[in-house]
Amino acid sequence: MATAKKAPAKKAVAKKAAPAKKAAPAKKVAAKKAAPAKKAAPAKTVAAKKAAPATKAAVKKAPAKKRAVNAAFMKALTPSPALAAVVGSSPLPRTEVVSKLWTYIKKNKLQDAVNKRMINADAKLKEIFGKMQVSMFEMAGLIGKHLK
Repeated sequence: MATAKKAPAKKAVAKKAAPAKKAAPAKKVAAKKAAPAKKAAPAKTVAAKKAAPATKAAVKKAPAKKRAVNAAFMKALTPSPALAAVVGSSPLPRTEVVSKLWTYIKKNKLQDAVNKRMINADAKLKEIFGKMQVSMFEMAGLIGKHLK
């Protein structure tokens, strides 16, 4: 109940101030002069908002320059015989294996025409995947089983 009593008191103060402004014409002019100042204030906040993303972008760029290559991605791994039939038998980094696999998929048009995220396996890929169709996200996990 204490909050209910406080709210009407604030409204009463606001109602008393409003008729006073209407009664004096000189105050209307002052109110109109004050209005452009209020419009200028939101413009400053808009400028501040525009400046804020620029600082965020600068913050994001700084760590990107310091980023180092993870050695685990660059470690050469030997593919299994089934995977070697597609990407070659020489030891390759995991990133190169995935890249060569995608080259093979695109060359042989094994990507599903309707759902581009799905890969239709041919005889060589079926040995690697173990099923006829896999998603591109599953593919990375299935490749990992064929690398040592």
